[in-house]
Amino acid sequence: MTLPLQPPFAPQLARGRATLPTGGGWSYEPKWDGFRAIAFVDSETPVGGLPSAPDADAAGETDDPTATAGGASLVLLSRGGKPLQRYFPELRFPPGRYVLDGEIVVDPDGLDGDSAPDFDALSQRIHPAASRIARLAVEVPARYVAFDLLAVGDLSLLDRPFSARRDALERFVGDAAFTGTSVALTPAVRTPEEAEGWLVDTEGVVAKELEAAYLPGERKGMVKIKRKRTIDAVVQGWRHGKEEGTVGSLILALYAEGGELRTVGHCSSFTAKRKRELIEELAPYGTGEVIAGEPSRWKSDKELEINALRPELVVEVSFDQVSAGRIRHGTKLERWRDDKPPEACTIDQLDA
Repeated sequence: MTLPLQPPFAPQLARGRATLPTGGGWSYEPKWDGFRAIAFVDSETPVGGLPSAPDADAAGETDDPTATAGGASLVLLSRGGKPLQRYFPELRFPPGRYVLDGEIVVDPDGLDGDSAPDFDALSQRIHPAASRIARLAVEVPARYVAFDLLAVGDLSLLDRPFSARRDALERFVGDAAFTGTSVALTPAVRTPEEAEGWLVDTEGVVAKELEAAYLPGERKGMVKIKRKRTIDAVVQGWRHGKEEGTVGSLILALYAEGGELRTVGHCSSFTAKRKRELIEELAPYGTGEVIAGEPSRWKSDKELEINALRPELVVEVSFDQVSAGRIRHGTKLERWRDDKPPEACTIDQLDA
């Protein structure tokens, strides 16, 4: 590659914020539930797209993007610096010499659907079997949502303000050459009022300072405001903490159709003092049953054991995202709900 920017390359990052910034000087975009990826394209012909490359199961693919970047026409680099193009062979980019910042997403209804991106379907693509990747590339094709233009030809745009880069990106991706490719342009608005809906309908909002340059690897010039969701859940059990005589986490469950109590996640946002207090508070609800947890390289068998409780306690928790019917991360205990019957804690809350 002869681009002015080369792998490895660290994308600009966003710092967390509780509310949308106001006062002007900001651009607002929806927060995508996908894989961040920098796209390096250096080709006189379209690159990517099915049929996929020969079986890579035994091809000895390297995790070092600099090892193949010299002769590659397309490199998709993850936030952590890993090459992603092997896992998304259907992604098609028009010819040219350019560098885009964006997100790889999978829509369960296909490229023409209006459903929210499915992170679980996306994560299934990171798999060693090329045959599985090729099948999923046809069944649930991914797309690339571009939200910044970092270089064109021999020109790096990193030092230009975001407002200029956004204008250039709209013209660039709006060109006829991008028609029929996998690249889409993320929407953007200039007022917080216009962005409010994304806090309800998407994973949140990313706000960018209009005058900020692109700062690789730094949490400057960008903020992210995550969508906050809450549910009422049954406390199904608890796990031991690392310190003896403490509760490490509460196991959360919801009632599915037919009355099945289904585990949907856990929460562990407790102070050291609260972890010790919970041992005594939960003891009267214990069934005496200890359930072995799934093996993990990160936790001991004792930490993974679930001490079952009678389904009588209800908590309200907040969280960010759901994947495959489970709360993925970011769960926080908001309050205990003595006023809510456990049977009212139904799984349809996850779809609300």
